[in-house]
Amino acid sequence: MRYSVGHKQETRERLLHSSAAQAKTEGFSSVGVDGLMKAIGLSGGAFYSHFSSKDQLFGAIVQRELSQSLERLGGEGQQNREKLRRCLKQYLSLAHLQQPDAGCALPALGAEISRSSVEVRQEAQDWICRLQQAWAQTLGSESLAWSILSQCVGALVVARMLVSPSVQQQVLASSHEQIIGQLQQLPEE
Repeated sequence: MRYSVGHKQETRERLLHSSAAQAKTEGFSSVGVDGLMKAIGLSGGAFYSHFSSKDQLFGAIVQRELSQSLERLGGEGQQNREKLRRCLKQYLSLAHLQQPDAGCALPALGAEISRSSVEVRQEAQDWICRLQQAWAQTLGSESLAWSILSQCVGALVVARMLVSPSVQQQVLASSHEQIIGQLQQLPEE
């Protein structure tokens, strides 16, 4: 039975979506090709009609997830400080902490990206630098943009390592408070 080109693209999208969610919650290296395909109801052999390797799939996940993160965090289009403040509040929230599958790929996949191929790391760098540049333009400071980006990702990583919801909330709230304090010290737009 032959499938349409549209069917193959839909299956690829389902695989990307499911694999990204699984990678952000369980780690990408912990799941094999058979497990990734089983999650969308297909056999492991069907994987290779979409990707030549698991590494190629990871590269596609990184590209897709970081482009979505860039969009969510205001790295695309018109940005102002108030919009950035709203993004930061949502980013440093318990909802984001508790739903890694639906959130930013950086805190969830950062360690795996750092151990990945140069091509995947370059892809990640390109997206991260685009976000940093958008924030730098909004903030009027290259270093502040890097600092806030790093604080946000780091706060989420630390909070996800913890067990107690109250301590997790304390990490997120403290980080948010410190970042907002930095933003309030900036000259008016």
